[in-house]
Amino acid sequence: MRVSIIVPVYNERSTIGEILTRVRAAPIDDMIELIIVDDGSTDGTREFLTDYAGRHDDVRVILQDGNQGKGAAIRRGIECVTGDVAIIQDADLEYDPRDYPALLKPIVEGRADVVFGNRFHGGEHRVLYYRHFLANRFLTMICNVATDLNLSDMEVGYKVFRASVLKQLPLRARRFDIEPELVIKSAGLGVRIYEVPVSYHGRTYAEGKKIGWRDGVTALWRIFVFRFFG
Repeated sequence: MRVSIIVPVYNERSTIGEILTRVRAAPIDDMIELIIVDDGSTDGTREFLTDYAGRHDDVRVILQDGNQGKGAAIRRGIECVTGDVAIIQDADLEYDPRDYPALLKPIVEGRADVVFGNRFHGGEHRVLYYRHFLANRFLTMICNVATDLNLSDMEVGYKVFRASVLKQLPLRARRFDIEPELVIKSAGLGVRIYEVPVSYHGRTYAEGKKIGWRDGVTALWRIFVFRFFG
């Protein structure tokens, strides 16, 4: 299967070069394109990406007008996907592209249409904020009640789709609420959803983490909106 990688980026100059190197080194043979959507970075990321795209034929860089949010960047990237499968890859170093084979396996073997990662499976992960863990558990539970799924980690950044499924999703989210929207609207299609363990190397706010408690409150409200109003 041909694989497209969507990379939403906002002010990640210190990590973007390394993550792109890791993506290229991922143990898969069928990556056909890197779709990088810069969401109005002001720290030199845009200039780096413009130069990077000029040196790599398989890279498409899209420059958003201003900071519109992660969801808006992902939606823009989806429009450009030409592969059979799309992987969403954050631009920080929290997620490891060496997990691609495990994420792709259920789709390649014909058992799944959508695969979500799971950071909380007892495997390798950096130990950080307990309150974030509790918030994720709570939001995942509410999302599961809304969808009748039994996911372990709704907010995980690694989400993989058959492109034919991803392009059917009527996405509206502009910020971090894209995570519950992707789950709820995938469930609404009745597609086959799998979950696989992934490693997780979380970062602190001092290291550049952006999601905050307001995003959690927004996600809770948006779960209700996406479930009952589409």
